[in-house]
Amino acid sequence: MLISVIITLIVVGVLLWLVNTKLPMDGTIKSIINIVVIIAVILWLLRTFGILTL
Repeated sequence: MLISVIITLIVVGVLLWLVNTKLPMDGTIKSIINIVVIIAVILWLLRTFGILTL
């Protein structure tokens, strides 16, 4: 379980890095994408470790 969480976090980090460096978008849109992805990852981690139940 812990290995899959770490791999997922690495993949999400790499995808965010690619979006931030390679895609020509306005800075505001990139910030919104970053915030949404970070909130989604935090909620996913909380659900994975059983802290949050939805």
